[in-house]
Amino acid sequence: MDKLPSTFDEKKSMLLELLKEKAYRKGDFTLASGKKSLHYLNCKPVSLNAHGLFLISDLFLQLMDPKSKSVAGLTLGADPLVSGVIVLAASKGFSLDAMIIRKEIKNYGTKAGIEGPELKANTLVTVLEDVVTTAGSSLKAINKLKENNFVIKEVLTIVDRDEGGKDNLLQNNIKLKSLFTIKDFI
Repeated sequence: MDKLPSTFDEKKSMLLELLKEKAYRKGDFTLASGKKSLHYLNCKPVSLNAHGLFLISDLFLQLMDPKSKSVAGLTLGADPLVSGVIVLAASKGFSLDAMIIRKEIKNYGTKAGIEGPELKANTLVTVLEDVVTTAGSSLKAINKLKENNFVIKEVLTIVDRDEGGKDNLLQNNIKLKSLFTIKDFI
């Protein structure tokens, strides 16, 4: 990447090309939701790449509710996303915290289910995802955050597979904002 794109649309276009090249596969796959699909997206090769993570983080910061004080997500897919977003936010002069939600609560030490700084109850948190299918992982993260008295109004995802995730989130009064849908890859 010789020159960084400057507009939202240019960044989005460059990210889509990276995702098509490094994240998208066609074949016979079973998804985390248990559904079968001919289309598979593993965004980690892009989110664990400096340029890819920069583009994702910048686009997410532009989509995110400016009142949000923290970003959070379920480990492992959200780990680079929350880290990238808070580092880029700091480079732009605003403070944002991050939390990583464990899939299983550890049975030693503090037995924490959420890792990150201690935040006040009712803090507005934006959940980050790499790919949303049915939103099962998002809802797992949201429920854990709500158990800890945080407020969640939105989930940001790189790709919405358009397989019910948006509706499942809306039933829980959560808005899904996606950079792309599966249609962008087919």
